[in-house]
Formats: sequence, C-alpha cells, structure tokens
Amino acid sequence: MRSRGFTLIELLLVLLLVALLASLVAPVVTGGIQRARESTLKTDLYALRKALDDYNADTGAYPAELEELVKKRYLRRIPPDPVTEKRDTWVLVRSEDDKAGKNNGILDIRSGSPEQASDGSYFKDW
Repeated sequence: MRSRGFTLIELLLVLLLVALLASLVAPVVTGGIQRARESTLKTDLYALRKALDDYNADTGAYPAELEELVKKRYLRRIPPDPVTEKRDTWVLVRSEDDKAGKNNGILDIRSGSPEQASDGSYFKDW
C-alpha cells in the first residue's frame, strides 16, 4: 500500500514555483516603495516652499531658519527628507542678498540626497 505523502520532486517543484513568484513580486514592491518616497518628497517640498513663500508674503523677508516656520505656525513641524529619512539633510538655498549680509533668508529648499529618482533626475535638483 502506498503512503499518502509528497515526494521529494513534488516538494522541490512547489518550492521552485514559490521562489519564482517571489522573484516576480519583489521588483513591484520595491518600485512601489521608491514611488512612495518620490511622491512624499514632492509633497513635502511643495509644503515647505509654500510656507517659505507665505512667510515672505506676510513679513516681507524670508526666514533665517526653518524653525521660524514652525514657531510662527506656517508648518506644524519640519518633515524629514523622505529619501534620507533625516531632518538635518535638507539643503537650504539662501537668497543672493544673504551673501552680501543684507538678508539672512531661506529662499528655497531641496533634498540633500545624492540619489537618482526613477525618472533619472537627481533628488537634489528637484
């Protein structure tokens, strides 16, 4: 009488199919994570730049530090850079007047990541 179990070949075939399916799913998952990070970066940059512009419209100058945007309630908090996952990697672009010592304002903000986006551009250029 034959026992009711799986043969070694059947088990190997099942493992091979599972491994094949996992290899097909992995790029989809990692690509989704990259797209989510890029989308979050775009949203955060928009919010930060809008807060800078609103601050300038209200006060006539750009803030000297990002924390001023939080203190004066233009933002609830400074978000971390979603690519580097740190708050201290934002690159602050100062106005030209700042170099002459007239104004100490942050004109623009960019990601500090040297990585490339999925479209081939660099995050630091966004």
